[in-house]
Amino acid sequence: MSATDPVLVERRGAVIWITINRQERRNAINNDVITGIENGLRRASTEEGVRAAVLTGAGEKAFCAGGDLQQGTSVFGDQLQEPTTDFGRLARFVQTMPLPVVARINGACVAGGMGLMSLCDLAVAADHARFGLPEARVGVFPMQVQVYFRNMILPRHAAELCFTGELIGAERAREMGLVNYVVPAAELDEKVDWILERLAMNSPTAIRRGKYVMAAMQQMNFHEAIAFAEGQIMLTAMTDDAAEGLSAFTEKRKPRWQSDGE
Repeated sequence: MSATDPVLVERRGAVIWITINRQERRNAINNDVITGIENGLRRASTEEGVRAAVLTGAGEKAFCAGGDLQQGTSVFGDQLQEPTTDFGRLARFVQTMPLPVVARINGACVAGGMGLMSLCDLAVAADHARFGLPEARVGVFPMQVQVYFRNMILPRHAAELCFTGELIGAERAREMGLVNYVVPAAELDEKVDWILERLAMNSPTAIRRGKYVMAAMQQMNFHEAIAFAEGQIMLTAMTDDAAEGLSAFTEKRKPRWQSDGE
């Protein structure tokens, strides 16, 4: 990995940090960026002892300003012989990823940046960050973002963002449900670390199975979901981590998760 690579991937303890490294282009997306992010997430999913991934942008001005429009319309996908786009391939992988992904929103999160943020399970934003979906202003529409937005925020909020193209502040984004926390920029890393520490306290098996269940339930009606959940809780209760968690609770000690190699 070189300091000039479009995406930097670094392991810090039990966390894989993935940084879009194009400050001169406000961390805009191109095919190399999508590939770099996917490679980082695949590493997080397969490397032993990794408990979570963080996605962020280099610098303090932008998380990701969307597709790199210097590529023209090809940034939206121009290989018609392929049935999927690069972003679609990334989204499909993240949907089945067993680990939590945290978005560290260090600045502007616009257009395709909103798409990347929406792939993540949790999001923490600096208070100067701005959010928006201005695609209609250049003659296109945030199509793929709708796949996630339909379950993330209310339809009228989604319509406002998509139809007006206006940017909103971090607090408004939190009110809409786009991010979990908004903090001063100087406290951004501290809050991200706070979340990562709490993820690390919990059973890796429980989180992996829980992410699978949460994704699967999105496709189910109530009766299907409740039946599925009944089976899954019984399976989860039979795992080594469940036995260890109950023992630790009874003995008033910290759990030693079997699935974490502890």
